[in-house]
Amino acid sequence: MQTLIPLLYHDLLSKEISDALTEISHFFRDICFIKLQTEHIERLETNIIETICKLEMIFPPSFFDLMEHLPIHLPYEAKVGGLVQYKSMYPFERLDITDAMYC
Repeated sequence: MQTLIPLLYHDLLSKEISDALTEISHFFRDICFIKLQTEHIERLETNIIETICKLEMIFPPSFFDLMEHLPIHLPYEAKVGGLVQYKSMYPFERLDITDAMYC
């Protein structure tokens, strides 16, 4: 999804908007790599701050809440805690949702 989504809206939106959305898509693609190097994580830390600022200039303030702020902390968590796929709660959350459906 991080690769296909930028291709979909590249011609539909203005250059500023598509560039900012492409940067955030590439950030999530890069943070989910199988192997991360410390230099790459540090570069992600600086780039995500600039990307969030670009998004804040494009979208209205009511768009931003706590969830739009969290990507700023992901590179630090990857540096301290290791790879993202080992900390992801998605399989467990999905299991809880499907179990709740059958109750």
